[in-house]
Order: sequence, then C-alpha cells, then structure tokens
Amino acid sequence: MTTPTFPDALNLADYFLFDRIGEGRGAHPALRFGDRAWSYDEVAERSRALARWLVDAGLRSEERVYVVLPDMPPFAWSIFGILAAGGVLAMGNPGSPPEDLRYVLDYVKAAVLITTPEVAASLAPVLADRPHLRAILLAPDAPTGADPEATVAVPDGVVGSGRVAMSLDAAVARGRELATPLPIVRRDDPAIWLFTAGSTGRPKAAMHTHRDFAFNTEVYAKGTVGYRPDDVTISIARLFFGYATGTNLWFPFAVGATVGLFSERPTAEVLAAAIARYRPTIVTNVPTMLGKLLELDDERRARGEAGLDLGCVRFHLSAGEALPEPLLRRFVERFGGEVYDGIGSAEMFHIYCSNRPGDVMPGTLGRVVAGYELKILAEDAEGAGAPELSPGEIGVLWVKGDSVAQGYYGDRDKSWKTFHGHWCRTGDLFAIDAQGYLWFSGRADDLFKVGGVFVAPREVEDCLLGHPAVGACAVIGVDFDGLVKPKAIVVLRPEARGGDAVALAADLQAHVQARLSKHKYPRAIVFVEDLPKNDRGKVDKKKLADQHRA
Repeated sequence: MTTPTFPDALNLADYFLFDRIGEGRGAHPALRFGDRAWSYDEVAERSRALARWLVDAGLRSEERVYVVLPDMPPFAWSIFGILAAGGVLAMGNPGSPPEDLRYVLDYVKAAVLITTPEVAASLAPVLADRPHLRAILLAPDAPTGADPEATVAVPDGVVGSGRVAMSLDAAVARGRELATPLPIVRRDDPAIWLFTAGSTGRPKAAMHTHRDFAFNTEVYAKGTVGYRPDDVTISIARLFFGYATGTNLWFPFAVGATVGLFSERPTAEVLAAAIARYRPTIVTNVPTMLGKLLELDDERRARGEAGLDLGCVRFHLSAGEALPEPLLRRFVERFGGEVYDGIGSAEMFHIYCSNRPGDVMPGTLGRVVAGYELKILAEDAEGAGAPELSPGEIGVLWVKGDSVAQGYYGDRDKSWKTFHGHWCRTGDLFAIDAQGYLWFSGRADDLFKVGGVFVAPREVEDCLLGHPAVGACAVIGVDFDGLVKPKAIVVLRPEARGGDAVALAADLQAHVQARLSKHKYPRAIVFVEDLPKNDRGKVDKKKLADQHRA
C-alpha cells in the first residue's frame, strides 16, 4: 500500500473527532455508557468547550495534562479537549497507588490534573509541593449507568495557592461561554506521552507527535483489521492503556463508529454483561480474558444456565501477552468469530504486526502491517544496518514505521539504545518464517540459563497449555540450591480442580519432559487461583519472582 501522508496542520482532535461532524456523522452515537448515549455532536461540543477553558485558564502549547479517569464518557472529551488546546496528553490508572501517581505528576510536570475526587484526595498530602500543577478538574467515579457528568465537590487539601480546583462539568459549562481562539497545531508537534509498562523500573514516557497516531490508524485500524462505521466496540483493557485508547476510542472514532464503555473492574462477568448490553462487533481482549470467558461459559452450562452469546462479535483483538494456539482454537470453536493476535508497543504507539481477516496463522503474531518494516537481528546488533538473521532464527525484533516515538522523556541513554533513527529496537525475541509470520519467543530479559543453556519461558508455557488440565500458566527461573531452574505457576481449568495436586504436578512435568528438552521441564509446579497482573493486563512475572523469594 502507499504510505499515508498528512498535511502540515494536523490536530488529532480534528482527525479523530471534529472531522466526523463535517462528514455528516454528528447525530450518530459516539459513546454509550449504560443506557445513555452521546452523539458525535455532543462529544465535540464538550471537547471544544473544555479546550477553550484550558486555554483561557493559561494552558500553554505543549504543556502536559495528566488524565487519571475510569472508562467513562468524560475521558473522551478530556483528551480531545487537551489535544484541541495544543496540550500534551499523559494518561494514568486511577487504581494506581498514590506514590506512583505522584511520580508521574512530577515526571511530566503536569500543569493540569483531570481525575476523580477519590484520587485527588489520596494525592492531597503532596499537592501543595507541586508548583507546576495549576489546575485540577474532577469528574465522578461513576458506575456504569450513573451520571458521569454530575457535579462533584472538591476534597479538602486539594486547592492550593494559585491553583484552580473545580468540577469538570463546571469547566465545560464555563468553556461554553468563552470565545477563546484555539491554537493551530502541526503534525509534528508533541501530542501524547505513552508510558511503557515499567517492567525494568519506573515507567518511561515515549514522546509521540500527532502524525504518529494518524499513521497507525490508517495502516492498521483501517487498512489491516478493517474498522467500519457500523461497528460497536468495547474493551477489557482500560482506556489509559494505549492499546485500548486506540482500539476502543480513536480507531472507532476515526470511522464514525460507536464505543461502549463500562467503568467497573473488568472481570469475565463484567465483560459478559457488557457484551449482552452493547452487542459489540469488536472486542479488545487479552489472552487471559479469552480463557476466563471459556471458564465462565463452562460454569454457567454446568449450572444448567444458558452459555455466553458472543454471536454479535465480528472479531476480538488480542495483544499484550502470548496467545497460545490451543486457547485460540478452543475459543473460536466455542464462540465463533475470529481473533486477531498482534504485537505493538508504546514506542510505536500501536500494533505493527498482526493476524487479520483472511490471514490468521494460529500460534503466530501474523505478518507485518503494510507501512511498517521488520527485521530480526542478533542480540548484540548495534544498529539496524546489521545483517539480518535467516528465516526461523531467533533474535531481537527491530521495527521501522512512521509512528515511532521521538525518544523517552528524560532518559537519553535508554533512548539511544532503543531508537535508531526511523528504527526501534524492541527487546523482544522473535523468529520470522519464510512466509513472513512472526513467532514470539519472549523478551530477551526473560531468558534464563539452565545448565548453561538458555530457556525461553514462552516455550515451556505453550507446552503446559497443551495439557487439558491447564487454563493459564507462567514460567519463571528461580534458584534451587544455588542453581537456576524453571518453576511453573499454574491456573487449572475448572474441571481439573479438586484432585490430587501431587499426582497432577507430576503428570504436568512428564508432559513437558516428553515434548521438550529435559532441562526445560519445571522442577516445581504451584497451583494458584489466578496469576497476578500489572495495570496493562500482563502477567506480572516480577511479582511472581518476589513471591517465590518470600
């Protein structure tokens, strides 16, 4: 395909939202939250009003605004208002500990914080010492179906000298009365700082411009998986995570589709209820939740109840962690539709390699999205010009495309290791076969040696998931009497629970020994109810290692 180009004057608020009004989609439902809907006209009107308030309140171009909100409609007009005002968006998880939120406030030097009263109250003890923070806007932490635009009170200790603190709906109402002009924004102006998962320390902000998000939307959302104006989307991943910001807000808005939101913690029961309520055609999912939906369906049928009805779903998107082939096949055979597994990153904004309509290869992450280039290079390669490995050889994945970030804010050393001009070194281990399909082997920093030979946890995990008793698992390298050996943490499928744990553990070890090299089998197996996740929905292996040491 021809690589998309964009005009010099480009604002994502126009690209994703305001342009839909000119296309005649103004009356179409943009957002649904419970039984209520907001049209594109209504979202655009609130976004423009908030943008005018922000500019009038002194927000300068390229200043950061930190949005820490649940998945509810004000999230949409908050981010579009920020972009229209020329600000730079940073997003956070409202469920994060106050210390983590304080770190980001300082790191991005946020001029404005948009959050809930509960989050603001938890931060109140440290807000007085944040001179860069000039305004705090508050929205209710509304359960699905409640009023997300209700006026809220400002908690004690939030208002500081020279700082404005008020309800978000009041700022929008004030903005409606203003005639403040909005700035001209250009395609290479800073737009959004996306955070890495922070698996090796504090999260870092990958600095992106406006064109980065428009580029990926054109080549992936429109050109690869095919979002349509008649789609309805929902997401298990929360909106603060760039994966979901794209799939469950920006991508559907780019074609004038409808987004269904729910603010509750995403469990299988909550997701099933959202599917029943909104009847989505696209679901942003993760492998762990695909397994939990299968378990919920089994439990309901075992009680004599009707199973889950997912017949409305055209396709599920999957990313963030490995999608084992046995799980994919079970899910599609049970529920129908398709699952498009892919890989992306904060450094590239979104997915650059994916399965897609008419081209699904189970067990792989599909083929490169048109507009991007991929290379597999040796781990010690110092630049993108190093010789490529042969098809099937495992090495580090490098990716090139017009959505690449400019670097990490405040970390030049890490930026130099990751960003090489147009190319990004991902740190993920892959092989590309002769047909161009990408096979995941884990992260380079996940590997551990057993008897002097590297073990890739993903290989052992895939093998365990081929056993009929295993619903989910994680493999880590741990110390056994001074030697590193594999340990498996396993979640059993419902029908396998309650039996002889010792005998089952021995059976799982034998299962791996029969299929993989002897040094790869887990020397210990622990059965748990669930695996810990980080706020991106990925299995938190660092926490598992800490639990083992404890």
